Amino acid sequence: MDMASNADKIKEKLAPLAPTLVEIEDETARHHGHAGHSGGAMTHLKLKVVSAAFAGQSRLARQRMVMDLLKSLWADTNLHALSLEAKAPAE
Repeated sequence: MDMASNADKIKEKLAPLAPTLVEIEDETARHHGHAGHSGGAMTHLKLKVVSAAFAGQSRLARQRMVMDLLKSLWADTNLHALSLEAKAPAE
């Protein structure tokens, strides 16, 4: 899958959080030769999400919220690793 279609899928799945910011960085090239690197696009991602839904939530709760929404991507794409930053707007 290409970066644009995977990025669109990620943004679509995160819609229930009503994020004010979603930044997706493909870090796959940095992981050449590592586990999970299939030579295809988007196996290793860095994701930053800002949402009011994270206010008052622990770091772990925020990560669980995002991962629950993205769980189907692990089976539907070549995604192997995700670096996640989840912040509330005031942070």
